[in-house]
Amino acid sequence: MLELKNYTKSYVKGKTIVDNLSLKVEKGDIYAFVGHNGAGKTTTIKSIVGILEFDKGDILIDNKSIKKNEIECKMKMAYIPDNPDLYEHLKGISYLNFIADIYKVSKEKREELIKKYAEKFELTKNLGDPISSYSHGMKQKLAIISALIHEPKLLILDEPFVGLDPKASHTLKEIMKEMVKEGTAIFFSTHVLEVAEKLCNKIAIIKEGKIIVEGKMKDIIKDKSLEDIFMELVDEKSN
Repeated sequence: MLELKNYTKSYVKGKTIVDNLSLKVEKGDIYAFVGHNGAGKTTTIKSIVGILEFDKGDILIDNKSIKKNEIECKMKMAYIPDNPDLYEHLKGISYLNFIADIYKVSKEKREELIKKYAEKFELTKNLGDPISSYSHGMKQKLAIISALIHEPKLLILDEPFVGLDPKASHTLKEIMKEMVKEGTAIFFSTHVLEVAEKLCNKIAIIKEGKIIVEGKMKDIIKDKSLEDIFMELVDEKSN
């Protein structure tokens, strides 16, 4: 569903932020993208969702290039950033309907899914309020709901659990598990290694713009914890 082929991204003065990165996320995968701050995770994710251009390689969404088929690719995915930038002058329900209009979700379907997810995230009573009155956690919940109401085939998340209370975090994890059972592919960055270990079937660890290990979670951690493996690999690659 998602494939990065030799993806390379540089910024000013030719400094390479992500170097020759390749990975593949298939239907039914919950794929963790792990690394230190500044390792290149968010840069990679922003290129996947079409926000940032890149220098070399290609990014395929359902076998279509994001460079050549941007709109078609974006219609199949949803992106939840770590700090959602919402239209705060709108009411919550107006924002959700705006997103549903963009993705051409029918009236019946959007009402069904908005009701379902608003109840799950305990946001129903707040949908009539302006987004400017929402707490950070409530904005994060609204962003999550807006990403789910068009039933994406690919879900991209950047630190999705930041700002969520424990109950909302649990709810999101359960929704992610339900989605992959139905064939959705999920790719997300996180610093919470315990969550990644328990939730994900595949993982890539990135350091200074390069993948240092990737594959099935069980094959990588074996009889250790992901935290132990992460620290061993990062220290080893630093020496």
